[in-house]
Amino acid sequence: METPVATADLLQANQDLHAENENLKAVNDQLKAKNEQLVFELLLAKQRHFGRSADVLPEQADLDLDMVFDEAEVTEVPEADTETEEKEETEEISSYTRKKAGRKALPKDLPRVEKIIDIPEEEKRCACGACKQVIGEEVSEKLLYIPATMLVIQYKRLKYGCRDCEGSGDEDHPAVQTAPAVPAIIPKGIATASLLSTVFANKFIDHLPYYRQEQRFKRQGVKISRQDMSNWQLKCTKVLTPLAALMNKQIKAADVAHIDETVLQVLNEPLRKDTQKGYMWVVRGGPPDKIVYRYHYDPTRSSDVAKLLLDGFTGYLMSDAYSAYKTLTESKTEGITNVFCWAHSRRRFVEAAKVQKKAGTAHEAVGMIKHLYIIEKKLRGQLEQGEITVEQFSEKRKELVKPQLKKIHQWLKKKALIIPPKTLVGEAIHYTLNNWEPLERYIEHPALRPDNNVMEREGIKPFVISRKNWIFSGSPDGAESSSMLFSIITTAKEHKLNPQAYLYYILEMAPYMKSLEDWETLLPWNVKLPPVLDRAYIEPVPIEQTLNLK
Repeated sequence: METPVATADLLQANQDLHAENENLKAVNDQLKAKNEQLVFELLLAKQRHFGRSADVLPEQADLDLDMVFDEAEVTEVPEADTETEEKEETEEISSYTRKKAGRKALPKDLPRVEKIIDIPEEEKRCACGACKQVIGEEVSEKLLYIPATMLVIQYKRLKYGCRDCEGSGDEDHPAVQTAPAVPAIIPKGIATASLLSTVFANKFIDHLPYYRQEQRFKRQGVKISRQDMSNWQLKCTKVLTPLAALMNKQIKAADVAHIDETVLQVLNEPLRKDTQKGYMWVVRGGPPDKIVYRYHYDPTRSSDVAKLLLDGFTGYLMSDAYSAYKTLTESKTEGITNVFCWAHSRRRFVEAAKVQKKAGTAHEAVGMIKHLYIIEKKLRGQLEQGEITVEQFSEKRKELVKPQLKKIHQWLKKKALIIPPKTLVGEAIHYTLNNWEPLERYIEHPALRPDNNVMEREGIKPFVISRKNWIFSGSPDGAESSSMLFSIITTAKEHKLNPQAYLYYILEMAPYMKSLEDWETLLPWNVKLPPVLDRAYIEPVPIEQTLNLK
């Protein structure tokens, strides 16, 4: 018979075992969750390394997407005029013409050189004895490439002197007088604007480092060292500083700006190791017809840099959710309102979806965010076609997007209660919820879009491609000089100018600029590039009278 003491011991032992079991279950659940997280991270790492980098779901996931959410719930965007729309669609279908197969014709504005291909003389006589006559021709065209030609311009400045005297002593009327030197952006250098623009375009547009250009020039029989090209860059950007300053002023002239940054390694910085990271900052802003890109190098990623670049700007700032941008709105006196990028939120859900075997929460989130873009694309198209005004665009977008944002927000809050925050999907959910107000704020201004993709596509991507080729900048001065050329080139692209031709023109005209009013004529939205760029369009004396091109 068991004693009371033995019974109490057994009960205590049972309670201890039960507590230990519960503890082990909790530890096991934590390990399972940790293991699942590590598996997802491994799959994501493999996907990033070996898979497609685009924010696109796998094809199978797209097929399963219809099972996750009801496509019928997609918010319909009302048409501007149903009857007009139907009529336009009918006309478009009836006027459809199929594209011809085969090779596209060569541009008609390219010069043509005719080469007549004839048959031998003995074959021009017919078997009947008569002479054959030309009755037609068959024309085919091939494209000829003539490699770049290096040409030396030899300036001969005529010198005049009086043979009757040795000078009257009047300094204003000297006995010996020499024709003035032709103005150049590098007065005593060998580089013309055409060479300089080619060198800079090769590096900052076509991403060709100076050491590769040095090898290319060597094959053409000309010795131009990479150090020479670097020195030219520093000298030219110093002269172009007034133009860059005028461009940068436009950022504060509008109430919407975009900002982003990316890493850049710079050598020979004081008190810093060559292996330390620096940052290239990019700001996009200005009125719609005077958009500019401003690149700026800084060793740090501090919010002080953002404040410097946005000095004097007040309005909406589109960016990612980096803390440096959040601090800009902590003080009400800054006058800056954060707007965060939906593409960054969507990207987190896409990454989570890529490592899931079946369509689930991540796919559903991507689908719901997609509805925001459907509305934006439709309304933006109507605005660009002139079917609606800017005011109507803003009103309709708010009317259609607000219910969808509310639906997404409520859905995210429910999912946050049941999905562990340490999982990829959980991290995406909490990232979106923590930044919700700035994410939904894009509907407050017609110039704002759901994402910051225009900055990533036009501002950051070209720089990143260049950085992969030349890897680093040799000095802080070189990095700042490069940032100015990137600013000028990217702004020229924004205004549909040929960036190399624009570089050529401003480098040629820079020595003639005497005031800020003169520099304003060279701004991308003011300049009118001549059809052919050479000194004949600038100098009052015809080119053939000043050059000896034997």
